[in-house]
Amino acid sequence: MTRVVCAQIEIESGDVSGNVERAVEAIETAAAGGADLVVLPEIFNVGYFAFDSYAREAEPLDGPTLTRVREAASTHGVGVLAGSIVEDLAASDGGPADAGLANTSVLFDRDGDRLAVYRKHHLFGYDSAEAELLTPGKSPSVAEFDGFTVGMSTCYDLRFPELYRRLAEQGATLVCVPSAWPYPRVEHWKLLPRARAVENQLYVATANGAGRFEDAELLGRSAVYDPWGTTLSASDDDPTLVAADIDPTRVEEVREEFPAWRDRRGDI
Repeated sequence: MTRVVCAQIEIESGDVSGNVERAVEAIETAAAGGADLVVLPEIFNVGYFAFDSYAREAEPLDGPTLTRVREAASTHGVGVLAGSIVEDLAASDGGPADAGLANTSVLFDRDGDRLAVYRKHHLFGYDSAEAELLTPGKSPSVAEFDGFTVGMSTCYDLRFPELYRRLAEQGATLVCVPSAWPYPRVEHWKLLPRARAVENQLYVATANGAGRFEDAELLGRSAVYDPWGTTLSASDDDPTLVAADIDPTRVEEVREEFPAWRDRRGDI
């Protein structure tokens, strides 16, 4: 069994030092409670809706936020999906000065080593400046951890099932979804990750933030769904840790019992 913990932390707009401290404290608490993998929310350091802070607070992959998370993972011997930060692409990759910014998640193993990097594919444009400020990612990302093939996605990606099918075809048995999902779209938040779990017959773990911004309030309700779409653990909108014990062999058992995965048609 693997214990996955979705860290639904309080996120304050633009309070990078405070937000990172809360994330590190959540990692420590989760690890003390037996966590194997901790998933953080989307843009947990700056705050998703703090658009005016994106350029000022952007960091490379070896910047202070991910360094703190990497050190916490290593110190406490727990995997961490640091989802996500505003990444300065030029500073990370040595690219041109106009490489821009990205919404980037990083998966660290128990030693603090980087296993995978994912840059959000689908940038939100509805009442959001994300699509104007950031550069979308171009390739899905999976990595092996604790007997699972972990797929990575972010928030708005949930509305695009083809990404999850591609992750499943790459072997994903668990997809983690760092998010900053606001009110009033509660029913969509409850429906979409469950649907992605059912149609791909895999685990889905959603880590949403908590907190109020000037124009939005995060609705929390982080959850873990099994390959049948059954809710294993869930929360309300207050800061909390959402834990569930998941079994990598369960994915194959479900696919054998109800062979929808085998019966899919790749030619249509």
